[in-house]
Amino acid sequence: MFVERIYDEDLAQAAWLIGCQATGEALIIDPERDVDRYIEIARHNKLTITAVTETHIHADFLSGTAELAQATNAMCYLSNYGGADWSYKWPEQSSANVTFVNHGDTISVGNISVTVVHTPGHTPEHICFLVRDAQTNEAIGYATGDFVFVGDLGRPDLLETAAGVEGVMEASAAQLHETCLQFMKMDDYVQVWPAHGAGSSCGKALGAVPQSTVGYEKRTSPPLQIVGNETEFVDFMLSGQPEPPLYFARMKRMNRDGVPVLGRLPSPKKVQTPEELIEISSRSNVTVIDTRPWNQVRDGHLLHTIWSPPDANFHRFAGSFVENTQEILFIVTAENLDRALRNALRIGLDNIVAWAEPAVVSQIPELESMPEISAQELGERENVSILDVRRLPEFDLGAIDGALHFAHTRLLEKLSEIDTKKSWVVNCHGGTRSAAACMALKRNGYDVTNLAGGYSGWKRHKVNCTAVQ
Repeated sequence: MFVERIYDEDLAQAAWLIGCQATGEALIIDPERDVDRYIEIARHNKLTITAVTETHIHADFLSGTAELAQATNAMCYLSNYGGADWSYKWPEQSSANVTFVNHGDTISVGNISVTVVHTPGHTPEHICFLVRDAQTNEAIGYATGDFVFVGDLGRPDLLETAAGVEGVMEASAAQLHETCLQFMKMDDYVQVWPAHGAGSSCGKALGAVPQSTVGYEKRTSPPLQIVGNETEFVDFMLSGQPEPPLYFARMKRMNRDGVPVLGRLPSPKKVQTPEELIEISSRSNVTVIDTRPWNQVRDGHLLHTIWSPPDANFHRFAGSFVENTQEILFIVTAENLDRALRNALRIGLDNIVAWAEPAVVSQIPELESMPEISAQELGERENVSILDVRRLPEFDLGAIDGALHFAHTRLLEKLSEIDTKKSWVVNCHGGTRSAAACMALKRNGYDVTNLAGGYSGWKRHKVNCTAVQ
């Protein structure tokens, strides 16, 4: 048996390749949309992808199941659960070979058998895959998707907080509790292969260890310690969850209804001159995503720019502030272009029309800038309007007096509650999320200033002032 975890560091997402070396066949579980990576890894290991599946209708990225099926002619295995609202609809319009699976069904990958386990709670259609050793038929690994993470469980609130289905999170959490009761009966030695690691928004306290075992999770995972007390479990699972990025709702719909097949990665036009860069960026339907370091963007950027580094922040920033209907112009180095493109495609920002290297921006004589002040300068101002864009659990632990609070990941849906007549100083914990929020607010016509150093800098300033007094 061949097993490889194919990890996306930026989205903290893991696909799993399960291969039978005797027959050369392979299964991919939970692929992202840029499928060339999986095909190349399989080829390098003398395997052919013959099957593809996913644990559920994902919220944090666009599925690559249909894309991979077209590229390889693999059979797609999809959950047969979800009811009227959350059953897969895209196979009705697709030419892909699709088989719907139920609890207890077996997927054959050469000599390897993979048993389907229905595990509702995170989502109603969620399934996991129990992989059995080809020689002994004993369970060796459990691909748990967004059910069991290392040190955490998949959050049961996303249908309500992300997809907007009202009044379902408590019932989902109770359903997750029932699923956990079954998990607690599993053999301790079985390996746990989750779909996410630390940094994912699909849980609140995911560990950085890539995989675990059933026994270790039973012993150490905080929510599993309270399985058996449903009320306490539900309260625990619904408390402290981070506000999901706005793009999550779109991912849920598209992954259910159909993700456009790319065929290949796009090749956007490279902009060579400042004049052409100004012309393209000034078009009404173009959004500039500037990936340079913040100090460079702060000191000089094009009108209507969004700041979003091409790293793990991309999905939380661009995913929260850029509409998928917009044409995109990247400001990015050649070295980071592929990373930026893939991150955009993984969340459905497909219409990438052009890109320019930072040197072209620096040739433009008149650029916009973003005001930024220190905690000391803020302390010297009176009657200041503060907007705090941290997560709610952070805000509840302490905030600048009088601050209005909206998490940056939900900011655009709250614009009507932010007074356009006021000048706002925007803070997060350290100054990064607030910087991205400032750029998005400025693009929407707000007068904003970023608080350098964020709330942590403000707290240090207040402590120092008290010590001096």
